[in-house]
Amino acid sequence: MRTFLGILLLAAAAGAQSRANPVSGAPKTKNPASRATAPAPAGRGRGTAPTPAAASGALSPKDLKYPPRGALQAPNSATFTLPNGMKLYLLEDHDLPLVSGIALVRTGSLLDPPQRVGLAQLAGITMRTGGTTVKTGEQIDTLLDNVASNMESVIGDSAGTLSFAALKEHAAATLQLFKEVLTQPGFRQDKIELAKSQLRGAVSHRNDNARVIARREFANLIYGKNAPFGWQQEYATIDRVSRNDLRAFHRRYFFPANVMLSVWGDFNTAEMKASVEKLFADWTVQQPPVPEFAKVRNVASPGVFLAEKKDTPQTFFTIGHLGGQRDGKDYAALEILSGILGGGSQSRIADRLRTKLGIPNDVSATWNAGYAYPGLFEISGSTRSVSTVETIQAIQQEIDRIRTAEVTEDEWRNARDAAGNSLAFTHDSRSKLFASQMILDYYGYPKDYLPEYQKALESVTRADVLRVAKQYLNPANLTVVVAANSTMFGEPLEKLGAVSKLDLAIPEAQPRVTESSDASLAEGKQILLKAQAAAGGAERLAAVKDYTMLAEYLIDAAVANIGGSKILQTDIWVAPTTFRQDATLPAGHITMYTDGKAGWISTPQGWGALVGVQRSQVFGDLFRVYYRLLLSDRLEGRSVNATDDSSVQITDTTGQVTSVEFDPRTHLPKRVSYDTPQAGGAPIYSEDVYDDFRDVGGIKVPFKITINQGGGKFADLVVKDYKLNTGLNPLEIGRRPQ
Repeated sequence: MRTFLGILLLAAAAGAQSRANPVSGAPKTKNPASRATAPAPAGRGRGTAPTPAAASGALSPKDLKYPPRGALQAPNSATFTLPNGMKLYLLEDHDLPLVSGIALVRTGSLLDPPQRVGLAQLAGITMRTGGTTVKTGEQIDTLLDNVASNMESVIGDSAGTLSFAALKEHAAATLQLFKEVLTQPGFRQDKIELAKSQLRGAVSHRNDNARVIARREFANLIYGKNAPFGWQQEYATIDRVSRNDLRAFHRRYFFPANVMLSVWGDFNTAEMKASVEKLFADWTVQQPPVPEFAKVRNVASPGVFLAEKKDTPQTFFTIGHLGGQRDGKDYAALEILSGILGGGSQSRIADRLRTKLGIPNDVSATWNAGYAYPGLFEISGSTRSVSTVETIQAIQQEIDRIRTAEVTEDEWRNARDAAGNSLAFTHDSRSKLFASQMILDYYGYPKDYLPEYQKALESVTRADVLRVAKQYLNPANLTVVVAANSTMFGEPLEKLGAVSKLDLAIPEAQPRVTESSDASLAEGKQILLKAQAAAGGAERLAAVKDYTMLAEYLIDAAVANIGGSKILQTDIWVAPTTFRQDATLPAGHITMYTDGKAGWISTPQGWGALVGVQRSQVFGDLFRVYYRLLLSDRLEGRSVNATDDSSVQITDTTGQVTSVEFDPRTHLPKRVSYDTPQAGGAPIYSEDVYDDFRDVGGIKVPFKITINQGGGKFADLVVKDYKLNTGLNPLEIGRRPQ
């Protein structure tokens, strides 16, 4: 359960700086007419005589009269600084039996190290999904579901948030859990790997959408790729983030003096203050003040830039330059200016393209102003590829025109009313006003910012619009980014000026190897030594020269096409690198074999050399053979690097990478995670969860393995028979089925 206020806070605090989807404290109105749901017109139900037009039956929208909008004013919330340094905001709201809250933490991706871009976002994801030091994420899910509560964590550019919503009777229990997640997240390795897999997937697909490409590359050009505002996540920067990095991130930024906690809902203020103070009394962590966020340096990039995308039938574009901040003295006038230029179907740009040139379009103009740093002035949209040059020229001409004379009375009034209505509609409750005021406090804005901004909107004149157009719009400094198939242009893009082609290439993914040190390698060896002893001893493990395992796979019902199927599989291994798998599937029998260098595959359609994805998968299985994995510290070419107190990453010189998490109580392997190669796509994150250990020849071996892929369950493997050291002949194992 999440109230609208929770959504507003998350959007405003964590996403306000998002260049891909900027959120404004005063959202732009794309269609002023669609916003006309204000109070009832004067003269309706108030004893006022109808207007002459109404009496004659010819009522025009222009005849409707509305009462003036009320002044916006944040409710009087109770504000405290707790003994541990945390700021607390409380607002009673007894309309519904609900209690909600959010912690704002001064951190964000703007503080990411350049080699670990993605650290803050990973922390925001796994802080909630990774559970706490005493509860798994799944256990937290169950506890919340049982009481119809909700909890989410997000870290954006310049703010981190942890929010909750609960029924009044479950507020105390939810707050207790909230405190546990905020102060002692577990950052479990499996959830880290899953989140990394999701971010890697986003990298692999970032060039799928031409509209997104145009806006992203525009922002990168304006802010500069050498600054945090223009940094992109890459496979390498994501993969460098370790569990220790996430723990260090939390220690550095999550301390009481760096947290603002707001709670609102159906409670008594004095009682809630006492409860929160007592709850957080033992959280006394101290850290130096958080550094300032980076400052935007205007890296002017005027010109025309082409992002070639052959598979798009339309042209998508973004045009503009650096914008400003919300505390700029002319922010209100610039909001109205952008509404006149591109605030809906009746705006100047839309009208010129549709009415005068007959070009369909979905163009919008925005003066995005950030809380912590300047936003962007953007005119974005799409058009027919054949009309690309004509469309951009028309937009440039409208930018020039609005700087030469005052806008019309109707344009000014409609845009001003739309901006005022939008502001009122997004602050039409005490809780929304409370949320907005908290965000303003977080960014250091004055207490009266909101009512003063409302007054500023109402006082903007036509002369002001002309003045800011001349002062802030810079036609000579426009950056034009076009994402399109250039072969479909009606006129060459060079007609707009010299064209620079943008490089959209995504650096190839490399094996996900955690950075190591002498200390982490020494710790990794100690973890593995404990595991060897727990499994039966290193010498007994080393004495295993072959094994045969017969297992039954039950594919999860949710898996497309083969869900619910049973597969019988026999794995055979002979030291050191002979490996064979025989599987009986519904479609027939499949066998794969390798001697560690080459191999073959046999299917119902015939047989051939083991190559491509199948070869990579079999070599991965060979690398993860139970006995070899546990003896990795003895195998030439392998490295064992500790990633935390009970986990290691094992790599070799061929590029194999596997993470192993050990049960801290038994020291036996608990979870083995790795990337599974996929045909025609990015590798998928996979994990094998070990259970039901049994003694086979003095060695503890898992007889049940749950296989997860891409964050979901793929299959359960149950061992039916297991034999060790039966004297298998490698030559016999390599014999192909007839």
